[in-house]
Amino acid sequence: MKVSVNKNPLQDIVFDGMTVAAGGFGLCGIPENLIKNLRDTNVKDITVISNNCGVDDFGLGLLLHTRQIKKMISSYVGENKTFEKQYLSGELELELTPQGTLAEKLRAGGAGIPAFYTPTGVGTLLAEKKSTAEFENKTYVLERSLTADLAIIKAWKADKKGNLIFRKTAENFNPLCAKAAKCTIAEVEEIVEIGELPANGIHLSDIYVDQVILCQSFEKRIEQRTVSGFRELALSEQKQWMAKRIAKELKHGSHVNLGIGMPTLIPNFLPEDINITLHSENGLLGIGAFPDEKNVDADLINAGKQTITEQVGASYFDSAESFAMVRGGHIDLTVLGGMQVSQYGDLANWMIPNKMIKGPGGAMDLVAGVGKVIVMMDHVARDGSAKILKKCSLPVTGCTVVDLLVTDLAVFEVDAEIGLTLIEVAPYATLADVKRLTEVNFNIAIKRMEA
Repeated sequence: MKVSVNKNPLQDIVFDGMTVAAGGFGLCGIPENLIKNLRDTNVKDITVISNNCGVDDFGLGLLLHTRQIKKMISSYVGENKTFEKQYLSGELELELTPQGTLAEKLRAGGAGIPAFYTPTGVGTLLAEKKSTAEFENKTYVLERSLTADLAIIKAWKADKKGNLIFRKTAENFNPLCAKAAKCTIAEVEEIVEIGELPANGIHLSDIYVDQVILCQSFEKRIEQRTVSGFRELALSEQKQWMAKRIAKELKHGSHVNLGIGMPTLIPNFLPEDINITLHSENGLLGIGAFPDEKNVDADLINAGKQTITEQVGASYFDSAESFAMVRGGHIDLTVLGGMQVSQYGDLANWMIPNKMIKGPGGAMDLVAGVGKVIVMMDHVARDGSAKILKKCSLPVTGCTVVDLLVTDLAVFEVDAEIGLTLIEVAPYATLADVKRLTEVNFNIAIKRMEA
């Protein structure tokens, strides 16, 4: 390992058509300086393995503007409109991969494992034409592992041997990319003498690191800042009711994962005697005691810019470990948004063909692995069309995975065999409203109706 003094440490390493693994999650922990270095080499036709592709004017998004990327292997298109536009127009090849599967592909590739079976994605568009097998009466899909020619990663501290420590959720995909690559270059904020880093606190051994680059400038942007002014967002009564209703499903001491969007409202309505442990896909597990009167935004937690109170026992880890918790059945409950839900619990929430491609993110892993799946969504689409259907017309995230459906009009229990059962009507709706705006027939077993 060497500490580089080259103005562009990538200039003599890169070549056209190479595969580059880039660490980071959203804009958290991205190798922002090395990405600029990669851009400045003018290398072209590269394949980039990364959870997402930055935003339009920052991170890997810079390489989209210069059209140096031929193909992305990603989980989430996210907030990058250039990414989505180039893919939909046919300019950019895209291999979408569930987030946990992507993490495991890199981990396994670095460990010399060429392929593995996973329950994630079974029955979805992303599993078509892939081999499957049955283990203990459950279907699994075979996934090929990933390796790369080069990994560019971001760490917090390094010693002069190349051992690395990452800062909190900035660990995410960084060590996984490093392990899967033939050559790894890390940009860091500080380099210390050998022996100054605690041996049992090192996150990535120097065996995986070829060069360390000391950088002085880091923007550390986030994709969106939404927590400020929460009380002035003038949430509709419907949204508040939905969040309060789902909060009742959260049991004291449970481990919970919240999807982006409306589900992030739920912790604001937890009863005072209920503490949960929030799980974040990019590598955070912590008891749900929040600053600002429980005013938490899970999007910011995922971006690494808002954290739970650390003295209550938060822990940090990489994304492969995060999804091992999910697939292993250690997360009790997840709340996800939805575009469509079928009468038997199929969920569609990740793409509209030829129009909108956000990517599966971690949703496919979550619905395949957690104990209980709750979907929180509007009862009908903005154009008035039904979102609760006999069969999803959009590509599904998971088949017969939804346990509870909470809309702005009603609450349904969902069973893979008997279908939907209405158990509650919202206080500002009527049973007639629910029947009129629901495409499918449903059973009725109303447990209570709030005034």
